[in-house]
Amino acid sequence: MASPLLEVRGLCVDYVTETVDVRAVDNADLTLERGEFLAIVGESGCGKSTLLFAISRLLSVPAEISAGSVMFHGENLVALGEDQLRALRWRDYSVVMQSAMNALNPTLSIAAQFRDAMRAHSSMSDAEIRARSAEVLRLVGIDEVHLASFPHQLSGGMRQRAMIAMALLFTPDLVIMDEPTSALDVVGQRSLMTQIKDLQERLGFAVIFVTHDMSLVSHYSDRLVVMYAGQLVEVATTESLFADPLHPYSKGLLDAFPSIRGPRRVLTGIPGSPPDLAHPPAGCRFAPRCPVVMEACTTERPELVAVGASQVRCLLYPAVPAAAV
Repeated sequence: MASPLLEVRGLCVDYVTETVDVRAVDNADLTLERGEFLAIVGESGCGKSTLLFAISRLLSVPAEISAGSVMFHGENLVALGEDQLRALRWRDYSVVMQSAMNALNPTLSIAAQFRDAMRAHSSMSDAEIRARSAEVLRLVGIDEVHLASFPHQLSGGMRQRAMIAMALLFTPDLVIMDEPTSALDVVGQRSLMTQIKDLQERLGFAVIFVTHDMSLVSHYSDRLVVMYAGQLVEVATTESLFADPLHPYSKGLLDAFPSIRGPRRVLTGIPGSPPDLAHPPAGCRFAPRCPVVMEACTTERPELVAVGASQVRCLLYPAVPAAAV
């Protein structure tokens, strides 16, 4: 059986300050198969983007990886230096940031930014660089005439597509996306998601997609990871999680967005707010907001356990340690 493309084990990320260390990602375990579309969902501030930047080794001070490993192509990214990581970035894995306008250099044309990336990671000739630049722009539905454009001359959707095109310059095995549709309207979101999924199926790369909107990835992801207060609380196929969510937090997220079809229903949402990670609850971190909280939840920390093909961190389920996620 082929090994996973990506395997994260026991990953912990701390924000180290002068007064207190805050654990933003706590003992995360997950795997990603080749060509798989994995979405990470949860409320703002739950650790989604921190986990993503830890996996891609793009954390900045005061954040640091305090424990765990990130195995990619058989190498532990956590143990690699910057020169070794530079050889992998763009060619083997790439990252699409949340705000394309901030990620793109406003003083350089799209062609110049593509050219800089390819010169840094290949020995392609100028003619090959021009041809590849035009090719990836066409892949994302942008006319190659816009290679001469500057970021401010493109619409929000076109800028985000240009970022995706840049991420695909070397056809990497893994593309990591941090809420790439958050600045777009619902029509633009749908169009971009459809294009991302189409490119993924055509080119065969795997995707880690971070979003706070579960409905956005409902028709595109293969599996969902639900995060709460720095922990993975449920991992399941997208189909099974939407049909039968196991964790009370997952159920709350699903009840928090409306359906445009079917009978009208009251949106219940989730009362309260996530805990202060500088001083997390002694037991389950969701206990103060949980509608089915038990006495044990306030003192006993639940582990991630296997329930069928899914994994869930909740005392409602037997404490059988989960296998690889």
